[in-house]
Amino acid sequence: MRITEIALTGRRPVDGYGPGGFRIDGVWHAGSLVLTPDGMRGFDGPLRPEIFAAVLTEAGGIDVVLVGQGAEIAPLDRALRAALEGAGIGVEIMPTASACRTYNVLLAEDRRVAAVLLAV
Repeated sequence: MRITEIALTGRRPVDGYGPGGFRIDGVWHAGSLVLTPDGMRGFDGPLRPEIFAAVLTEAGGIDVVLVGQGAEIAPLDRALRAALEGAGIGVEIMPTASACRTYNVLLAEDRRVAAVLLAV
């Protein structure tokens, strides 16, 4: 089998996660994160609509946001989902581990993706 190194131009993959944070492009970040094409922001506490402000601000460069909700998933607030979809952003809710893996795959495909990841 041939393994090819993937070069991500300007975007940072999730190298690892848990307990309580994420390793992004080789650097450990404690807590939950929002990853967008323009950067990375930390946040505390549960998912709240204001956490998605950066995603909405960058709506023109994002096709889908992956929402990693920890080990358990639940529906996203209806008004928030409507705001994201109204801005042309698809929403995929999944456990954080799945969101990290999916985010990396979509980055490797040069897709316009963002992620909101609750630390596990």
